[in-house]
Amino acid sequence: MRMSKLFVQTLREYPSDAEVISHKLLVKAGYIRKLTSGVYNFLPLMWRVLKKVENIVREEMDAAGAQELLMPFVQPKELWVESGRWDVYGKELMRLKDRHNREMCLGPTHEEIITSIARDGLKSYKQLPVNLYQIQSKFRDEVRPRFGLLRGREFIMKDAYSFATSQEELDKEYQNMWQAYTKIFKRCGLETKAVQSDSGAIGGSVSHEFMVITDTDAGENDVFYCEHCDYSANSNHAISNLPQVTIDGGFSKAEIVDTPNVGSIEDLSKFLNCPQTVICKALVYIVDKAPVIALIRGDKTVEETKLMNAVGGLEIRIATPAEIEELMKENGFNAIAGFIGPKGLKKYGEYEIKIIADKTVTELKNFVIGINQTDKHLVGANWGIDVELPKQIEDIRLVERGELCPQCGKPLQVTRGIEVGNIFQLGTKYSKPMNAVYLDVDGKAKPYIMGCYGIGVTRTAAAAVEAHYDEFGIKWPIQIAPYHVVIVPVNIKDELQMSVAEKMYEDLKSKGIEVVLDDRDERAGVKFKDADLIGFPFRVTVGKTIQEGLVEYKIRETGEQIQLKPEDALEEISKAIKAVI
Repeated sequence: MRMSKLFVQTLREYPSDAEVISHKLLVKAGYIRKLTSGVYNFLPLMWRVLKKVENIVREEMDAAGAQELLMPFVQPKELWVESGRWDVYGKELMRLKDRHNREMCLGPTHEEIITSIARDGLKSYKQLPVNLYQIQSKFRDEVRPRFGLLRGREFIMKDAYSFATSQEELDKEYQNMWQAYTKIFKRCGLETKAVQSDSGAIGGSVSHEFMVITDTDAGENDVFYCEHCDYSANSNHAISNLPQVTIDGGFSKAEIVDTPNVGSIEDLSKFLNCPQTVICKALVYIVDKAPVIALIRGDKTVEETKLMNAVGGLEIRIATPAEIEELMKENGFNAIAGFIGPKGLKKYGEYEIKIIADKTVTELKNFVIGINQTDKHLVGANWGIDVELPKQIEDIRLVERGELCPQCGKPLQVTRGIEVGNIFQLGTKYSKPMNAVYLDVDGKAKPYIMGCYGIGVTRTAAAAVEAHYDEFGIKWPIQIAPYHVVIVPVNIKDELQMSVAEKMYEDLKSKGIEVVLDDRDERAGVKFKDADLIGFPFRVTVGKTIQEGLVEYKIRETGEQIQLKPEDALEEISKAIKAVI
């Protein structure tokens, strides 16, 4: 490809709405352009990158025994009703109607469709196990699209689904996909860590996310890990053991005390001269539309995904002051946030109030708790005597750095991660409600044991930028770079420079190496800046040194620059590319 013909427009400045480096660089370097919120045009350079990621995914999935198909992007309501997800998936599901007034949705995922395909085509145990996959666009109507391709509304994804006759077969395929994913991301130039995770709206009992560990702002989740064993988990799934702390408040008796203007745990601890560890904190949440009171030790934080899963919800938020005031009044109290307690809270409109206690509060003695009266608290409280311990006790606590690994007891570390893939053990979550069954060896109908395996193709490309860049631009891994080499003649009017550049260009093409010849009539500095910004893995500069029979060979990843004979530069490029492709 000649640069004069390449459809690319680089920018001088970063886009004003970009927050993370991958979004900034992909726009500035001419890879993507925003169409509307969370939706992007993939320009020729980006499309080449995405096709390379897709091809790596396809090769490894095929090698792992999976079979590719393609399912419709638009899905009928009926199948989602069968699975039970139509009314509970949430606002991320883009619903629409066709001209016949039939309800449809844009596919955010394809569990319902693939299950319907399986129940029509997989009738006998002799056909199982099987793994079917597709690479296709998805749409999720994110409330706040951000981070460019890392959290858009429309994106390209590989989703695979396995069907088995037993948990043992599912476990085997789960490990098969784990190994395939490790190979895929390594070939894309990414180091990933598989961490335990929450299954979210997909469902299932066991799931792992493949995370690119990063210190950039693009990291979506905290990842807790142990340096002494193999434990690692997303923050919404992580657990830990806690160091011993004071859990007995030491108050001589249970009594209501005045606590004026101490609405925060820190202020209450100072006012009562007691550690935060002996305070039972009550927080009011709205899960879907129902109120939930979460009880947790005063020095700890609620992990909202854990709380949402504990009540089987799909959306969660903290209650507003107005909602808390209304809830209190409806139950006969007059209190504001900071003085809330579980006692006497029953109803809120049409909903029954759910009360969930974190495990950290169960062992508290002579503790402090709100009593739904502003400026008052109960001190010296004990469960079963002064306050009833809620029936539902769950782990709803956010793990913190330094807490102890649940496997080996060493302190946990934390970092940031970008999710690029996930694997789920679905079990019979979809096959049972959709009556997707096969006949076993005894002729009995049984539901498939299913697994689900996703890779974000666009996310993987963006994560590669987050992991490979410098102040000058992108440093693409060779395997997924749009082109391998750019040849830059410094002066296109110099016949010797152009003849050497043209010959190297043709020689590289003949070897199957993807090369761009920058034949623009521009200053050398402009060409060099564009080359670094776009991120070609190798640059060959044909300048004045060609009079001495030498060109400049630059490796983008390391910044190393060497003067070589043209034929030696070609040999170095060929060896470097063959080593990884």
